[in-house]
Amino acid sequence: MSEFFDFQVAGLPMHVLLVHVIVVGVPLLSVLLVVLAAWPAARRVLWLPTFLGALVLVALAWLTVEAGEWLVERVPEAPLIDAHADQGDDILPWVVALAVVAALVGALALVERSAARSVTDAEVAAARGVSTPARRSPVRVAISILLLAAAIGVGVAAVWTTVRIGEAGSRAVWEGSFSDEPLEDR
Repeated sequence: MSEFFDFQVAGLPMHVLLVHVIVVGVPLLSVLLVVLAAWPAARRVLWLPTFLGALVLVALAWLTVEAGEWLVERVPEAPLIDAHADQGDDILPWVVALAVVAALVGALALVERSAARSVTDAEVAAARGVSTPARRSPVRVAISILLLAAAIGVGVAAVWTTVRIGEAGSRAVWEGSFSDEPLEDR
């Protein structure tokens, strides 16, 4: 794709701009998925914006990688740039996995909404004058716990991958390009 598209915005390489969206978006989505997996009330309200945000993040991650490949072809070859470029594709499976977790969170929210609309044992008991505590389905509780574990696991891996790739990119740009001491001629 990079041979058909000019990945520049206002004269700057698009990769340099898009990478900031990934650096902020991946940790934000990861934390939000953990919150939604653990908190049913938040899940009911935020599952759809979270899922849509995850899809946008997948597209932007792919675009960032493509823009990075375009940029690599336009800078001098260097070991640090090569190391960063080699790691760049590693983010895509993790961002897709975050989107899958977001879809599962959404599916659980829809199942919970459907269950809330149906007549529950507590409502039947209340109509008969018997008080019983409201219970969540054990299956939904187990699914919520598994979803929380998946959100934590995928989130940590996605954030770690983002940090690792970003650190390699920062080294490629900044290592050896500044002075440890303030410059005298300023």
